[in-house]
Amino acid sequence: MTRITLISRAGCHLCEVAEQTLDRIAPGQWTRVEVEESIELERDYGDRVPVVLLDGREHGYWRVEEDRLLRDLSRPAGAPRL
Repeated sequence: MTRITLISRAGCHLCEVAEQTLDRIAPGQWTRVEVEESIELERDYGDRVPVVLLDGREHGYWRVEEDRLLRDLSRPAGAPRL
């Protein structure tokens, strides 16, 4: 199961930076979803892309918090995050 989902938008510079960061720190461990794929995603995240979800929960937006994400990835899925 992929633990990281990046919600992004085509042509978004911050999204491109987030993708490069995830490729570097978590290669093969993430998937990309276009915010325009559903009305719900557009409503929830439209103005805040890129958004990083970890185990289906929002982890952050606009920037990938590398240290925090790596720390949280080291915990089992479903474990409480600090």
